Amino acid sequence: MNTTIKIFAISALTVVSTCSLAADFSFDRPGTGFGTGITPVGKLAWEQGLPSAAYQESTDAAGQKSKNMTLNGDMLLRTGLAKDLELQLGWQGPAWFKTKTGGRSVENDGLGDVSIGLKKAIDLDDEQLSMAILAEAILATGNEGFSNDDDIYSLSSAVSYQYSELLNTSITMRYEVQNSDWAVSAIPTIEYQIAGKLSGYSEFVFRKAESEDQEYALGTGLMYAVNDRMQLDASVGVDLNGKNKSYRSGLGVAYLF
Repeated sequence: MNTTIKIFAISALTVVSTCSLAADFSFDRPGTGFGTGITPVGKLAWEQGLPSAAYQESTDAAGQKSKNMTLNGDMLLRTGLAKDLELQLGWQGPAWFKTKTGGRSVENDGLGDVSIGLKKAIDLDDEQLSMAILAEAILATGNEGFSNDDDIYSLSSAVSYQYSELLNTSITMRYEVQNSDWAVSAIPTIEYQIAGKLSGYSEFVFRKAESEDQEYALGTGLMYAVNDRMQLDASVGVDLNGKNKSYRSGLGVAYLF
């Protein structure tokens, strides 16, 4: 009888521990920034776009208008290597674009670049304040027209402050280099609980690349926690650069195995 009770107690503690890990874990999608949470050791987080979309409308010096639509199924895999360290493997996925200029349309499809990164949590010894650093390499392995052409190496930091159970703020700083050209991005974000399992976020994106004009964007979205391990999301965004119109949107699903 005592042996049975011990076995039951150990099993119960295992379940509680697993649920606790799942409850403390947070997904990085959607949004441009990233969270400070680390994937538990032995777990795998799969974050999948269903898909992501981008639309751009521009006018050249001669007054001819161009419209571009791109769809891609971006994917990110995250797994814990240690209590405060995780490995990330990403792929911009299969993609399709359509360009319409002066009544003529051109369509193409291909595969995007892959990425690899290491994310480490920094212990700030504060219950409300957390921090993480992400080192990442985006490798230009995609098809022509769907690749960054040159590898991109970046170092990013994210600092998050939990005001309450209903409100969280964070800022992500990203420093990157591509073919000896540097760029810096700043992404302040606010996350808020709406009702029950539904929450939302809003972000402002600032980016300055070497020898390029400053870029600004706004983004917002919703996340629905199906359970402790699964999340559905939807997001929209708009670029605020010059006279060209540029919009982004996405649907996604994330699951912790």
